[in-house]
Amino acid sequence: MTERAITAPPQVSRRIPLPGTTSGGPDAVLSTLEDFERWWAERHRAGRFEVDRVPLTELDAWHFDPGTGNLGHESGRFFTVEGLQVRFGGVVERSQPVIHQHEIGVLGILVKEIDGVPHCLMQAKMEPGNVNVLQLSPTVQATRSNYTQVHRGAQTRYLEYFTGLARGEVLVDVLQSEQGAWFWRKRNRNLVVKVGGEVPVAPDFRWLPLPLVHRLLRIDNLVNMDARTVLACLPPAGTAGAPGTARHPTADILSWFTEAKTRCDWHARLVPLAEVGGWAVTGGEIVDDERRQFRITGVRVTAGNREVTRWTQPLLEPRGQGLAVFVTKLIDGVRHVLVQARPEIGLLDLVEIGPTIQLSPGEDAGGIEDPLVREVARGRLGRTRFSAVLSEEGGRFFHALTRYRVVEVGEEFGTEPSPDYCWVADWQLTELLRHGHYVNIEARSLLACLRSLPY
Repeated sequence: MTERAITAPPQVSRRIPLPGTTSGGPDAVLSTLEDFERWWAERHRAGRFEVDRVPLTELDAWHFDPGTGNLGHESGRFFTVEGLQVRFGGVVERSQPVIHQHEIGVLGILVKEIDGVPHCLMQAKMEPGNVNVLQLSPTVQATRSNYTQVHRGAQTRYLEYFTGLARGEVLVDVLQSEQGAWFWRKRNRNLVVKVGGEVPVAPDFRWLPLPLVHRLLRIDNLVNMDARTVLACLPPAGTAGAPGTARHPTADILSWFTEAKTRCDWHARLVPLAEVGGWAVTGGEIVDDERRQFRITGVRVTAGNREVTRWTQPLLEPRGQGLAVFVTKLIDGVRHVLVQARPEIGLLDLVEIGPTIQLSPGEDAGGIEDPLVREVARGRLGRTRFSAVLSEEGGRFFHALTRYRVVEVGEEFGTEPSPDYCWVADWQLTELLRHGHYVNIEARSLLACLRSLPY
C-alpha cells in the first residue's frame, strides 16, 4: 500500500497563540489519518522555524580546542567532534571525525488504553537537521544536558512519567546504541511506560492509536528515528514465539552472534581531531580531502516550540542517501528475517545484528559478495513489501536519509549466504531487543517498519 505524502503548508513568521494544554478528551486523540493531517498542518502553521548554515568558527559557545583540534561546547556538555582511529594488526587502517556524546539520553513513549486500543502519546518535534522541519517523535526525546537544563531552557515535558518511582507500568526499559559509523559508543535509554489516568496534553502532543502510528511509518520522513527505535522495542500484541517454530533455536543464534564478535580483530580508539589524516577545516566546515564522505557543518537555529528558542550547533551531513533492507520469508509458516552480524567502528561492542543489506551514503551495492543479496540491493530480486525514505536523527545529523525496504523472497534463499548471515524469526528479534547492544539502529527501524505490514 502506498501512502500519499503529507506536505507542510507555507511557514509563517509568528506563532499562533494556542492554549497550554488540553485534557485527555476527544481533542487530545487523533483516531484517523484525516484527523492527524489536520493537526499536523496546524503544528506547521503554529511554529516559526529557521535553520541557516554558518561557519563552524561562528558558532556561539562552540570552539576548537587549540591542543587537540576537537570541537566542543564551552560548558563541557552536549557533545564533541573528535577523531576516531581504526587499527588492524597495529597498522592504522582508517581515521575520521566522530561525534562523541557520552551522556545517555531518554527516548520515551507513553502508552494508554483508549477504548481497548493502545494509544501512544506522540510529539510534533522540530529538529535542526530534519529535511522537513517537523517529524513525529516520542513523548520524550532529550539528552541529559537538555533535561538537566544546561542550556537554561524550559523543562522537558512529561519527563516525570519516565523517571523516579512515581512513573506508571514500565513495558520497556533498555539501553540501545545509535549509528556506529558516525557516533562513538552512543546509546540512549529506550522506554515505554503505560499510564492509566488523565495526562495533560500540550498542543505539540496527541494520542495516536498504535495501528495509525505504524501506518504513518509508510510515509517518507514522517516518523523520526527516535520514535522508530522505541516502537521496535515494544513487543507486538499476541507475539509469543513457541519453541520449535524458528529455523534456529535462540541459543544457537546467540552463539552465532558471539562467534561473529570473536572474528572482529581490529581495534578502534578516540584520537585528537588534529591527528585525523585526510580531513581538514575548510570553508568553515570539517571535510575530507576527496569530498566523498560526510562533512561537519554549522547551523543557526530558531524554533519557537523548543525548550530553547535560539541556538547554534554543529551537525554531521552525509553525502547521499543510505540503504537498509530486510530480506524476509516464511519458514514453516513463521516469518523470518535474514540478518547479518555487522561490525561498525563506533559501536561499544564492535558488532551488532544489522539488516540483510546496509549501505552507507555513497556506498555501492557492487561491494556485496553474495550475488542474491546484491540483486536484492539493486531491486532486481524479491517482492518489495515496504519502501520509504526515512530520516536519521535530526538533532545531530543534517538531512541524513535512508531508504528502508522490506523484501519478501522465496525458496531461492534456502540457506544463509555466508557465516555472517542468519535467519531469525521476527519474534526472536523482538526478544533480543530486551538486551542492549544486540540489534543495531537500522535493524530496529526496519523491525518497526515490518510491524506496519499485514501478515
